Amino acid sequence: MELQKQLAYEFNLKEVYAENIINLIDEGNTIPFIARYRKEMHGACDDQVLRDFADRLNYLRNLNKEKEKVEKVIREQEKWTDEIAKALEEAMTLTEVEDIYRPYKPKRKTRATVAIAKGLEPLADIILAQNVDKSIEEYAAEYISEEKGVKNAQEAIAGAKDIIAERISDDANLRKTLREIIAKKANIKAIWDAEKDENKTYENYKDFSGEVAKIPSHRILALNRGEKEDCLKVNVEINPKLTITEIEKAYKKDNEYTDQIMLDTIQDSYDRLLFPSLERECRTALTDRANEQAIKMFEVNLKPLLLQAPLKKNVIMGYDPGYYNGCKIAVIDTKGDVLDTAVVHPTPPQNRVEEAKAKLSQMIVKNNVDIIAIGNGTASKESEILVADMIKTLPRKVSYAMVNEAGASVYSASKLAAKEFPDYDVNLRSAVSIARRLQDPLAELIKIDVKSIGVGQYQHDMPQNRLTEVLSNTVEDCVNSVGVDLNTASVSLLSYVSGISNSLAENIVDYRSQVKHIRDRAELMNVKKMGPKAYEQCAGFLRITDGENILDNTAVHPESYDAVKKLLKLFNLTEEHIKNGELSMLPSLIDNKGENNVAEEIGIGVPTLQDIVKELLKPGRDIREDMPLPELRSDILSMEDLKPDMVLDGVVRNVIDFGAFVDIGVHQDGLVHISQISDSFVSHPSDILKVGEKVKVKILSVDLQKKRISLTMKGIE
Repeated sequence: MELQKQLAYEFNLKEVYAENIINLIDEGNTIPFIARYRKEMHGACDDQVLRDFADRLNYLRNLNKEKEKVEKVIREQEKWTDEIAKALEEAMTLTEVEDIYRPYKPKRKTRATVAIAKGLEPLADIILAQNVDKSIEEYAAEYISEEKGVKNAQEAIAGAKDIIAERISDDANLRKTLREIIAKKANIKAIWDAEKDENKTYENYKDFSGEVAKIPSHRILALNRGEKEDCLKVNVEINPKLTITEIEKAYKKDNEYTDQIMLDTIQDSYDRLLFPSLERECRTALTDRANEQAIKMFEVNLKPLLLQAPLKKNVIMGYDPGYYNGCKIAVIDTKGDVLDTAVVHPTPPQNRVEEAKAKLSQMIVKNNVDIIAIGNGTASKESEILVADMIKTLPRKVSYAMVNEAGASVYSASKLAAKEFPDYDVNLRSAVSIARRLQDPLAELIKIDVKSIGVGQYQHDMPQNRLTEVLSNTVEDCVNSVGVDLNTASVSLLSYVSGISNSLAENIVDYRSQVKHIRDRAELMNVKKMGPKAYEQCAGFLRITDGENILDNTAVHPESYDAVKKLLKLFNLTEEHIKNGELSMLPSLIDNKGENNVAEEIGIGVPTLQDIVKELLKPGRDIREDMPLPELRSDILSMEDLKPDMVLDGVVRNVIDFGAFVDIGVHQDGLVHISQISDSFVSHPSDILKVGEKVKVKILSVDLQKKRISLTMKGIE
């Protein structure tokens, strides 16, 4: 298979672009580097397309390896034919290759292998040919053998039928046909076991039936979990006439002596071998599809969460709510360093509310706190009520925000947290993390195991390695799209920068501590184990905010610094114009001369020229500045305050296949079902809504007992 041709076709790329991407990946370039600094070589594909391309390239290479392995085994058996070669060449999936391999694959002991060992294969050939003019019993008589364990003609025929049944089951073309029929025509059925499902979690799936071709991914995952918990029995059902007919077409001929034997054998092959195998394949394919969709939603939700606008210029109090052990408090300054800590006990069983208010008020005034970040876990409702009541009495303006604390406990107990805060107990570390999550979400959230951030569904049911891989890639893309301050970034943050391993990140921090302050990107070459390749991959993503070269505070790669000098010289400009923000005329100057002409004159491609101009216009720009700020509050609602048709401001907290959960400030998120997102057709909620987005919603209904809030975005002026 010519990979570049196949990938160019699948991704609608020029063949030369596909070949370039393959070469760039094979040369050890990272996806962020390729996406940002090699646009001319791939037609400016974004990082997601490049990751999909890399995944598909890996799949096709594994497919080719599997084909080579299968060919080797079949040739060793001296059964290689032009027909097999053609089938293998045309196979586009691992499943198809497996089907071709199936008849030649070394088998464990089966009824067919036992019959073959008894010498009954020639009899199976006679029956399968269906070209006889006497009863099969007469042919079978020749195969009776006490020595081989064939006592009579009936045993010989039964053994021959077993051989034929396995051959039918191993027929690659037939399996492909039946697989397609099942995918289009079968149903998934579920039976609910009420006795085992004491909490009635899966009551909605009582006597459930859904088309295999149309069943949504989240239902597949729910059925799988119900089956795993032994509350549901799930199976695939299809009208046997649709499938048996196809087998008969392929294997049945008219012959009075073989008709019934072949009908019985076909039925046995289907019931015992083919359908159970194809049912497993169908369930696996549905699960794989559902997992990929669920993982995709984690990815889609994680990106805006990481790219939330930071609140760096604020002093923030982190408030980690709790009951028995109290509420843990930590105040951080504008750089994220801890100023103050405390533990208060306003919640049950102590209920020391006034004492807690006094202590918190004193800390807020003393440290000039601007915002209180409250974790949204246990006891958060009581904590929010206390904070909302307290800030009304403060002598300075203070607001609060609810912060998703998913994974905070995982981080607090980690080696990284212990290294950062050796003198703090686990609970106080959580409070610091909650405050920092509001101050700089990206820098803090990357310290947590990506699977623990919790933006999606069925997290623990996913293939964990694949989930980690995809989410780590998302973090990597976010970190590199924002850029990292070389003089302040933690080891955790640096390790997500293109080309920087964890050990190299530690070396950078060690070097930084020795020299106190890195003044120039080129200094990175002094870092232990920083080679030319690693420098090439990482340099453009690292920022020096007050360095000697203004370009070091941009995403312009050092390899393009000469091009920048030529660009400035071309229009009689200097670096002082960049520093003073006096380049607003540059785009029009380039337009007048022509982008292609300018790019050619300074020796770069047009995409790189466009990126350079964007950076020169706003050196030091943080792309997160364009993102919506976190929702800051000063008062609180309760579910009891909600009434149908009430219109409220909300923030999207989680987007899932069937809708989105929206925080409307009452502790319990409300659900906007996909049917309530828009008057127009919505293919998927993620097409309309993003995590962190501010929206207006209207109350449809409130169920206080079940703590459910139904919302709509339709019909709001």
